[in-house]
Amino acid sequence: MKFRLLLPIMLLFFACVAQTGADAKEISVFRASDGKTITFEEMIKELRGVQIVFVGETHNQEPHHRLQLEIIKALHSPKRPMAVGFEMFTADSQETLDMWTSGKISLDRFLPVYYKNWNFPWPLYRDILLYVRDHRLPSVGLNLPPDITRRVSQSGFASLTEEELKKLPPETGCVVSREYMEFIRRAYAMHGHNGKRFQFFCEAQLLWDQVMARNLVDYLRKNPDRAMVVLTGNGHAWKLGIPDQVRSLPGKFTYKVVLPEIPGHIDPQHTTIADTDYIILLPY
Repeated sequence: MKFRLLLPIMLLFFACVAQTGADAKEISVFRASDGKTITFEEMIKELRGVQIVFVGETHNQEPHHRLQLEIIKALHSPKRPMAVGFEMFTADSQETLDMWTSGKISLDRFLPVYYKNWNFPWPLYRDILLYVRDHRLPSVGLNLPPDITRRVSQSGFASLTEEELKKLPPETGCVVSREYMEFIRRAYAMHGHNGKRFQFFCEAQLLWDQVMARNLVDYLRKNPDRAMVVLTGNGHAWKLGIPDQVRSLPGKFTYKVVLPEIPGHIDPQHTTIADTDYIILLPY
C-alpha cells in the first residue's frame, strides 16, 4: 500500500526534474583520440558504425540517465537493428525483461522485478525502460546474481560453491592482474587500499566485468545484425572494465566508450584514450 501511494509522487518528481535537462544539441563532447571538443551530433555520427557502445553512469545521477536515453534515441534507426544491454538486470531475469519489451507485462507486474534486480529508484530509469518498451527494443540482462558478487567481495572467488559456479558462463575465471588492480584503484578512487579485502573487491569487479562481457557477446553472436548500447556503471564501462573483457573473447567486436564528466575523476585532464573514447562535458 505504501509503495502504491509513493509511486505517483516519485513519478511526478522525476517528470519535474527531467524538464530541467539540456537539449542534446547543446551538449559538448570531449573526444579523447585528438583532444578536441565536438558536438553531440558529431559523436553520434562516429558511433553509428560501431557494434557496441558502452555508456557509463553514476547510478544515482539522473542527468546521466537522460544522457543515456539521448544516445539510445539518436542511435535508434530502422537502418540498423539495435538492442540495449542492462547492468541493472541479471541474465536470470531475461524472460521477464523480454515480456516487458514486447508489451506483454504491465508496469504493476514489472516494477517488483525491477526492484528485485536493482536498488535504485525506478524514476531514475523510468524513461529509458519505457522507451525500450514503447519501441520494442530487445533488452538484455547482463548481470549475475548479486549474492555471488557479494560472496566474492567478502571471501574471494575461491569461496564460491560448485552450485554458484554453475550460474556463471563457461570458462569464467578470476585471476586479477596488477594492471587491473591499479585500474580499480583509479576507476573507483580507492587510494591506499591494499590487502586481502582489496584483492577480493578486485576479484568481484573482474567477475562482474567478465560475466557481463560474456552475456553481451553471447547475445551479439546470436544476433550478428544488431548493434548494442550497454548501460552500466562508470567503473564497468571504462575500457579496462567490460570492454577489455569483450576484446579478450573470440570474435571481433567494434566498440566505443562514452562516459559522463566527473570533475577531478573523469575529465579531459585526468582521462585518456586508454580509458574512454568520449567524455560528455558539463553542464548537461
